[in-house]
Amino acid sequence: MESGALSSDWAPTFAAVDRAAFLPDLMWPYDLETRASTTVDKREDPDAWYAAADRNVPIVTQWDDGAHQGPAPGKLSTSSSSMPTVVYALLQDLGVDGGMRVLDVGTGTGETAGALTHLLGPGNVTTIEVDGSVSGAARERLCRHGLYPEVVVGDGFEGHPDSAPYDRILATVGVRDIPDAWVRQIRPGGIILAPWGTHFGNADAVVRLEARGESVTGPFTQSVEFMKLRTQRGPTVHHTDYLSASPMEEAARTATGVTEEEFVTGQYTALPFVLGLRVPACRQAVAEKRDGARPVWFYSLSDLSWACVMFRDGEREAEVWQSGPRRLWDEVSTVYHWWRDRGSPDVTRFGLTATAYGQRAWLDDPKESWPV
Repeated sequence: MESGALSSDWAPTFAAVDRAAFLPDLMWPYDLETRASTTVDKREDPDAWYAAADRNVPIVTQWDDGAHQGPAPGKLSTSSSSMPTVVYALLQDLGVDGGMRVLDVGTGTGETAGALTHLLGPGNVTTIEVDGSVSGAARERLCRHGLYPEVVVGDGFEGHPDSAPYDRILATVGVRDIPDAWVRQIRPGGIILAPWGTHFGNADAVVRLEARGESVTGPFTQSVEFMKLRTQRGPTVHHTDYLSASPMEEAARTATGVTEEEFVTGQYTALPFVLGLRVPACRQAVAEKRDGARPVWFYSLSDLSWACVMFRDGEREAEVWQSGPRRLWDEVSTVYHWWRDRGSPDVTRFGLTATAYGQRAWLDDPKESWPV
């Protein structure tokens, strides 16, 4: 695999567990450049279907928790086949050996559970999926290819205690909180690997947590974006609610010397993730640029405070509006300068510790942490 995500021990599995065998006839490949999904139907255009299956892109396989009908893309993607490079990077980070017991959270198409079963053998893999129809289709595909993990319908946030303890827990869905159930069900010294993020935005990072008594702790390994566990989805933010409570013309106005190039760093970069780690209960929305202007909005999730920064091409300073009890841009810019003052550290210098009492993030040293 070109990215280097595929190590030699996983190469036979990659060859044997064919992604195309786990995909439905109707699917929606996601274009990473346009950030949009397109419709591909194997029954109508098999060549395009197989070409999409072979591409290193995410493929949506369900919309709107199964309520969506028809060939057009739906509103919210709720099940998918992840990029192969991402899947095998996760499997490599998991560090499994023969005889280990693994819980796979988020069965989806069944491909990841199939890969784990191919490597570890039957009886060592349990895979759990909240959607019964998604789970049933995955079970059928797995059985068709002679792969027989334990397939469970249930809420992955609760784990599956009947097959615990596990040597490894792998989530291929994003979480905001490391479930205490996972901590209870992992063996001492075991590893939990999961995409983790905050409500600030879609920027997640894979965290590799080692079980140490009643806590798990470890570093983030790479930037990713995953759809979230259904119980971990963020609250819906309605822009009009904030502006109705406090109109823009009544907001406090200032300016900032932070530039768009410095601040709007794009997908899979460290800054949006770091801002989420350090600015609590806040959601960011980066708008499209129009006529040389790009607004970036911030919404408090604890009250109706909001802020807006308007970046304009050719302007040395950006205009700032802030309203409500919180001064959100002040909070965000303080964290931005904190990050820059420390050399703009990548996500791999950060880590997470989770216990039954909450989660704490840290930079370089778990002894110097803060709650998240």
